[in-house]
Amino acid sequence: MNRKNQLAGSGSIYLISGIALLAAVIVGAATIRASADSRMGTDQLVEKARMVFESFAADSNMGAFDDLIKHAKGVLIVPQVLKGAFIFGASGGSGVFLVWDDKTGKWGGPAFYTIGSASFGLQIGGSASEVMLLAMTERGVKAMLSSSFKLGGDAGIAAGPIGVGASAATANLSADILSFSRARGLYGGISLDGAIVAIREGWNRAYYGRTVDPIDILLLQDARKPQAASLIEAVEKASGKKGIEREKESRRIKRSYRS
Repeated sequence: MNRKNQLAGSGSIYLISGIALLAAVIVGAATIRASADSRMGTDQLVEKARMVFESFAADSNMGAFDDLIKHAKGVLIVPQVLKGAFIFGASGGSGVFLVWDDKTGKWGGPAFYTIGSASFGLQIGGSASEVMLLAMTERGVKAMLSSSFKLGGDAGIAAGPIGVGASAATANLSADILSFSRARGLYGGISLDGAIVAIREGWNRAYYGRTVDPIDILLLQDARKPQAASLIEAVEKASGKKGIEREKESRRIKRSYRS
């Protein structure tokens, strides 16, 4: 091979290497940006979940929700479920799930989930709803911990009673999961029977900075973030479950002052 061909070959190698390096930089930058966007999205979702939860708890038409949250073993908060339809319909949204642990006396979470459904028929229009799912039984919590499940199939679901005075109707409710929804002042405006609930693994990873699943977050509680404290406190306040460990510590401090 002559000198000219050697230079041409070297130039091709440098060009290919340069293109590969540039591609790697672009992909790396896109990955970093996507990760940053996910972290920002999860932070915003947690804050929106807190605001929507507090709004539900303070709503006089949600008296049954206010009563039932005190007995719930878990709560999925979906700040916005979008629904659109033109013959074919679809709805979906993202939310956070928290679980009460009797052993630790703490609410664990949040873990990130998505909910969605599809339908077919004579329909047209769109809406946005705020949705709460209360897991009232161990079966309901167990279903939520699976990678995905169908509401009404893997766990029974019923619409929670709504309206002033509806709290009196809660005694006869026995479903694994109870749903509450609100859309622009309208209550119970979205049917969730048949909807699919699935884990958002990427968002859990982005929020906690490592690969974790809902069992790590909700049951083992070895993944926690200070930024979620206000959401957990809002759920603690509404549920009346302040945390057994916190109460023990409070009693210990009181005893130390008396002695």
